[in-house]
Amino acid sequence: MTARTSLAFRVTALCLAVAAVAVVVAGLVSARLVLTASREVAREALADQADVVAGQLGEAGRPGRARVVEVLRGQGIAVVLVGPDGALDGEPQAVRAVRATGGASGRVGTRLVEARDGVALVQDTATGDGPGRRLVRNIALALAVGLAVAAAAGLALGRVVSRPLRETAAVARTMSGGRRDLRAPERGPAEVAEVAGAVNSLADALARSEARQREFLLSVSHELRTPLTAVTGFAESLADGVVTGSEVPAVGRTIGREAHRLDRLVADLLDLARLGADDFRVDLAPVDLTALVSAAAEVWRARCAAKDVEFRLELPAHPVVRVTDPRRLRQVLDGLLENALRVTPAGRPVVLSLGDVLQVRDGGPGLSEEDYRVAFRKGALHAKYERSRPVGTGVGLALAHGLVTRLGGTIEAGPAPEGGAAFTVGVPGA
Repeated sequence: MTARTSLAFRVTALCLAVAAVAVVVAGLVSARLVLTASREVAREALADQADVVAGQLGEAGRPGRARVVEVLRGQGIAVVLVGPDGALDGEPQAVRAVRATGGASGRVGTRLVEARDGVALVQDTATGDGPGRRLVRNIALALAVGLAVAAAAGLALGRVVSRPLRETAAVARTMSGGRRDLRAPERGPAEVAEVAGAVNSLADALARSEARQREFLLSVSHELRTPLTAVTGFAESLADGVVTGSEVPAVGRTIGREAHRLDRLVADLLDLARLGADDFRVDLAPVDLTALVSAAAEVWRARCAAKDVEFRLELPAHPVVRVTDPRRLRQVLDGLLENALRVTPAGRPVVLSLGDVLQVRDGGPGLSEEDYRVAFRKGALHAKYERSRPVGTGVGLALAHGLVTRLGGTIEAGPAPEGGAAFTVGVPGA
């Protein structure tokens, strides 16, 4: 940041500009008023002197007359004698001024003319050091001092205002390096304090987000380690000949299940990471949701039966057509149904319902009101329930939320009439 782009410089320049405009306006108005008043005073004084001189010249002889002319000349006033025949005698410039007024009182440029019988006084108001000009100089000096004070005040104000901003910027730069324990001082003007408060709020939000990410990565590491340990252990058993004969198929199935679980976790993580990318493909088209839900029901009815969980399908009497990506919507349904089946005990229901919206409901233990508000936050429910109930990878609900949002729909979590949780998906219409 250069000095000319700094806030202190701009505040100083603004104060100086405002002061300069005020000074120029005030100076012009004051100078005009002072000069006008000065000229009026000079005219009245010259008129009084002309009256006195006209009376003295008639009584004084030539030496006295010369003395009067000399005194007036010392005051910057020229005397023009007017003869009986109208002849003018005096300094050439003064004579020309009297001729210009026709021998009467008046003004010629900057010269004042006061004419009386036999004499005319001429004074150039543009020369000399009269009270008016001294007053104008004093006003100009005062205005210059005012400009200097305005510049100093603007510089001080700019530094005072910009200091909290500089401190806030320093905190933000330190935060970019990874520190989250610093906070900006919330002082100064309201707007500056508001900026500092926003930076502090951002720091708090970043700290919370990074804490959640660390917890999530720890939980994902644990989820990855479990199937990897199983696959590695059973593979070593096969390789070492520990498992032989009739035990081999069971071990192979276990390795397959754990590998599938690992593949599902990695795929979910990749999809979740790619959701915000431009290359995440979504193929929108009119889709018969009745057929899509019916196809999903066939798979999940069998899986629920294998765990003695009751599966119920609720379909409308007429087809429901929506604009969506069938592959991604099926991915959402499978994820929600897998979560529901995982937490539902034997003998309790899992419901797949289609109406104006899609719903997956379960008869499991359900969630608290606070849980419903954070259900789609990555790893939130996993961290809370991993030691008390069956949980997934911690990314399934976050992935479902991201997919539904990318499809232009809505997804909400709430209590289900069956006693567990209900997840409601709104799909855009045709």
